[in-house]
Amino acid sequence: MTATIMDGEALAQKTKAELSATVADLRTRGVVPGLGTILVGDDAASARYVAKKHEDCAEIGIASAHEHLPAGATQEEVLAAIARLNADPAVDAFLVQLPLPDGLDEEEALLAVDPEKDVDGLHPVNLGRLVMGTPGPLPCTPAGIVELLGAYEVPVEGRHVVIVGRGLTIGRPLAMLLSLKRPGCNAAVTVVHTGISDLAPYLRTADIIVAAAGRAGVVRKEMVKPGAAVVGAGTTWEGRKLLSDVSDDVSDVAGWITPRVGGVGPMTRAMLLHNTVRAAQRRASRS
Repeated sequence: MTATIMDGEALAQKTKAELSATVADLRTRGVVPGLGTILVGDDAASARYVAKKHEDCAEIGIASAHEHLPAGATQEEVLAAIARLNADPAVDAFLVQLPLPDGLDEEEALLAVDPEKDVDGLHPVNLGRLVMGTPGPLPCTPAGIVELLGAYEVPVEGRHVVIVGRGLTIGRPLAMLLSLKRPGCNAAVTVVHTGISDLAPYLRTADIIVAAAGRAGVVRKEMVKPGAAVVGAGTTWEGRKLLSDVSDDVSDVAGWITPRVGGVGPMTRAMLLHNTVRAAQRRASRS
């Protein structure tokens, strides 16, 4: 069996083209969507990630604002930067790039973000909206995974999804999203993690596997039911080599699979743009 590759890069480009048209329409109405970022310190990976977000914004016509604080910034200085973006009418949504340097309280920083401007969809208010099934910005990676499965016509409704990983950014919100009675979801969801000694019995029952544990090769060929869809959402680095949570040989048995590079990552960034544009639309509706 040769798995169908779920190309997140191609789908992200399509999504950005659609958003670009929406942004152009908003601009004709005098509304320019704005995304803000806060970076504390000079971590190279974080800086590259933030720069890529701003490149994506420029590509589709979203304005961007950036607050770069030194690594030695105090908690009060971080909170002041958040307050500035909360108050800036030109910024529809923004994020605090994690991780923050040692000594800073990430939880306090994230809670200080206005839930209406929470582009990551991870503020407790927005996670509460997800639990209730009410409208609000969805966490970007879970939303991107659902979009990817839908684009490749992977059957989800009524199927069994096993998520490996229970983290706040992917595993927990994805489990809630996929279990909701909404198009492209409505699945039976099992969440497992690396604290379980034998994952194979769970994975072999899955129609869809999402690996989000951040442990290289945690999902192996012999664990996967033939024809299952497999999404590699977790990665680790070995020197300069990026490793997936999904072993390369899984493609021999899977029906659908994401590539090691260009699968979930591009869709995460596309959903961040999506949340920004939706926030701008809410602003337009109030004016």
